[in-house]
This record gives sequence, structure tokens and C-alpha cells, in this order.
Amino acid sequence: MHIHKFEKIWLIFGVTTLIIFLTVIGVSAFYLGNQPPSCLATVNPENVDTTAPFNEPGLKKVEGKEWDYELVFVASAFSYNPGQVEVPLEAKVKVIATTKDVIHGFEVAGTNINMMLEPGFISEYVTTFDKAGEFLIVCNEYCGVGHHTMTSKIEVIE
Repeated sequence: MHIHKFEKIWLIFGVTTLIIFLTVIGVSAFYLGNQPPSCLATVNPENVDTTAPFNEPGLKKVEGKEWDYELVFVASAFSYNPGQVEVPLEAKVKVIATTKDVIHGFEVAGTNINMMLEPGFISEYVTTFDKAGEFLIVCNEYCGVGHHTMTSKIEVIE
């Protein structure tokens, strides 16, 4: 069987590209440990207000963990609790958030924090705030008629 020269080139190019992509994904997943976020942590959406740590939302200093602070948020019907929080500059913070009612977004403008909050699931993100200022938290998932008013603020202070 005769294969044309250009068909051989495209076949070699396609197989090589496939091998490179699979190698990159394999190294990223198994050697570097990159995995999609999982929703292994759950909470009953009807009992969010009585379940720790969501019974006391806000910033808390923690000891013996890889991060310095835990910042807990609860989203519900067009608001975030707390409405405003102060975070120290250069602090490593674990943001822990959930929602009591419908799907909400949790985007901190000007940072790489962007999570989807689903009822019954706990979303977490570890970050370091390395510049001072005010950062607006917005809901980037349409959640109803008051969606446009759903904001909060993180103030990073020195």
C-alpha cells in the first residue's frame, strides 16, 4: 500500500501532537498533582447557619496549617456574609465559602479567586493577598432579580 508523502507528514504530525499533549497532561496530573477541584466537602444547605465554620463567617487566625487565616463566606439571596472584611497584607488565606439557597458566583475582582458556590457543597481556595487595597466580591452567576446588588468587599491592609 502506498501512502502519499504529505499524508505521511500529517499522520506523523498528528500522532506526535497527540503524544505530546498526553505527556503534558500526564506529567501535570501525576507528577505535579494538578487536578480539577472536587466537591468532596459537603454541608447541608438547610443547616449552614448552625454548621462550623459557617456559623461564624469572617476572618479567623489559624495555627498549625499551611495558611495563616481562614476567611469564611456564606452566600444567600443577593448578599454575602460578611459584607466587608479586612485581611492583612501578605497573609496566606484559605477562602471557604458555601451558599444556602441557589447557585452563586464568588469572584474577587483584581485577583485570581473565582469560585462557583453550589448549595450543599463547600468551595475552598488558598491565596496570598500581595497588594493592599479594596477588592470587590461579585456574584458572576445569575441568581435572580437582585443579582446585580450582590457584592461584598475585602480590604487588604498593611
